[in-house]
Amino acid sequence: MRALRAEDPETLGGHRLLARLGAGGMGVVYLARTESGALLALKVIRAEYAADPAFRARFRREARLATGLTGRWVVPVTAADPEAREPWLATAFVPGPSLAEAVDGHGPLSGHGVAVLGARLARALAEVHAAGLVHRDVKPGNILLALDGPRLIDFGIAQGTHSTALTAPDAVVGTPGFLSPEQARADADEVGPPGDVFSLGCVLAYAATGTRPFGTGGPAAVLYRTVHEEPDLAGLDRLPPPMRTAVRECLAKEPGRRPTAAALRQVLEAVAAGPGHGASGDGDWLPPAVLRVVAERSARALDPPPRSAPSAAPEFSGGDDSAAARPSRRRVFALAGSTAAVLAASGAGAAVLLARRNAAAGGSEGGAPPTRTIGFQADLTGPGKASGRAQERGARLAVAALNSRADARFRLVLKVEDDGGRAAGARESARRLTADRTVVAVVGPTATAAARAAAPVYEKASLALLLVSVDADTAWPSNKPRVVCPTTLLGRERQLPVLDYLTRVSRTRRTAVVEDRAAGDTAWDLARDLRATPPNWDIGGTVTVHPAAVDGNGPRGAADAALAARAQAVVYAGTSPDRAAACARALTAAGFDGPRLGFEPAMRPAFLTAAGEAAEGWLFEAPYTEPEAARTGAAEAFTAVHRARYGADPGRWAAEAYDAVGLVARTLDALGAGSGIERGQVSERVFRVVHDGVAKTLRFRSERTLESENAGFLYQVAGGSFRFLGRHDQVRAEDG
Repeated sequence: MRALRAEDPETLGGHRLLARLGAGGMGVVYLARTESGALLALKVIRAEYAADPAFRARFRREARLATGLTGRWVVPVTAADPEAREPWLATAFVPGPSLAEAVDGHGPLSGHGVAVLGARLARALAEVHAAGLVHRDVKPGNILLALDGPRLIDFGIAQGTHSTALTAPDAVVGTPGFLSPEQARADADEVGPPGDVFSLGCVLAYAATGTRPFGTGGPAAVLYRTVHEEPDLAGLDRLPPPMRTAVRECLAKEPGRRPTAAALRQVLEAVAAGPGHGASGDGDWLPPAVLRVVAERSARALDPPPRSAPSAAPEFSGGDDSAAARPSRRRVFALAGSTAAVLAASGAGAAVLLARRNAAAGGSEGGAPPTRTIGFQADLTGPGKASGRAQERGARLAVAALNSRADARFRLVLKVEDDGGRAAGARESARRLTADRTVVAVVGPTATAAARAAAPVYEKASLALLLVSVDADTAWPSNKPRVVCPTTLLGRERQLPVLDYLTRVSRTRRTAVVEDRAAGDTAWDLARDLRATPPNWDIGGTVTVHPAAVDGNGPRGAADAALAARAQAVVYAGTSPDRAAACARALTAAGFDGPRLGFEPAMRPAFLTAAGEAAEGWLFEAPYTEPEAARTGAAEAFTAVHRARYGADPGRWAAEAYDAVGLVARTLDALGAGSGIERGQVSERVFRVVHDGVAKTLRFRSERTLESENAGFLYQVAGGSFRFLGRHDQVRAEDG
């Protein structure tokens, strides 16, 4: 709650304004009081948004629908003026936090709390559905917590079960992570009460575990997981069996398999009223910390702050106020006076984190800081030695960056093993590294066969194995060892950069996929995933798949079929540079100049040679960056240091290896500087830290895989070579 500003009105619609409850780009929410003394939350929309007829219609509908709802667990609209220059509506004031605030700030609710929450929200939805409405945006931010139970708010996108939406045809409405698969697919005819039940299931899983059942990240990735993957329900075991079953049934992919809100209410009310619990709530369902928040907000509402005096100082909307006082990453680099200082100051390495924590902790406890050894296993003399050497250089630079800090809490040592890229050599290298009890984690191996052979040795020793250039999906199609930590995009998620480009940059509605049968399951999986979630599916995007037979004319025939389907973009789903080139030549011969995309295995010099001029303009996704071409301060600093030390630009995967060592250092720092760190602690903790690296941010899901959103990159053929465009989510049309 903040004081009113000088420019805020004193009254609105006969309500006296007392304070600001929140503000954003769309408007302001005030605490207000009626003439009778009742407190209200009064939402005012800025005039520029209200000028949009569709937006005003939606606002008008929200006021009308919510005014007619009278259920106890729904916050109704008590007054509104949708026709005002700045339209507003008022609802009863609920002093409690949202469910999102409570869980994110104070942790999951108890089992009883989840039962009360679910029973009362199910009752609210049953009443909404009985009125012929569907809420369509049930999420933690739209649920307020009061002493006696939750309150469901915001009917801005609610609609009748047979009414016409105010959005574009096939548009997705709702909040990714809490909407149903039918909403994610924009199947408007299927969106009904079962969609709200699915959303409630997501809310209950979140309230019980503190995590979102379909993960985090950008909307495209979350929606993809909602449609195609099973929810992450780890942590529900602490709930009574009837509740676990109910939540799982709510999250059924098919709407017809979900319970009704009324049936769900009966199950959850029985649990909430079980032995040792009353059915009334009265605060016993909320954690003490949340009860304190409710009490504090209730007290502050009775004593709002005085109105602020006019001020000439600008006010920043949103964000971290401390950001203005922090130097930018680029300025940190500009201030660095040496090679070591540049890397040590870079937010891309672990050193900056260590320096901040050391300043608070006062460094190590007497004497020299302890030494931690990181193993590095790679092919340094075999067929993959170029990649192995590049990764070794990146790893050594990361170690040097940390050790350049005089106040570091520990020193790093890199112990290098050359496995020659062979399985037998990999097992021997793994045995030597595990035998050294000072080794706390290993980066590598750099070849798939070597990773498969070494992993069981590291698994037995509980030694974290951070893969840089090996695709964990290829190495272990199932049953990936628990100690394996993939730091790059998994093979099954390689279509995400392509999907993002076609959706966000080219806005393609008709996409054709050339499924190269010569690539087997890899091509089939890519084609299936793109067809299941077409680019721009929210505005009617479609995908057609055209198989390319294994014979030599297969790619050309499939390309011709794609053009016959009036494709606006063509994706080659395969692994052969030569067959991708055949597809490119066929498209060019037919005069096709729309977006043409492929995947990294085909991004080889052989493609450029075989395709010739037809290669120009092709885009390829890749799981690695090119730091010398990336437009970030961290990448520029890394490149400068690499050139200074090795006299050359970083090789492929060097930046990713640098980040992998930085992730280990960050994990060690999180575990403390003491001497008692165990290997098992590192292999568990590494998945729970977040590291802002040179190439990308390393953040992991609960299933121990890298968060895939924004983890891929795009390259484009220009002038007969592959030109790095950048991280896929940062590429714009003008970049190509």
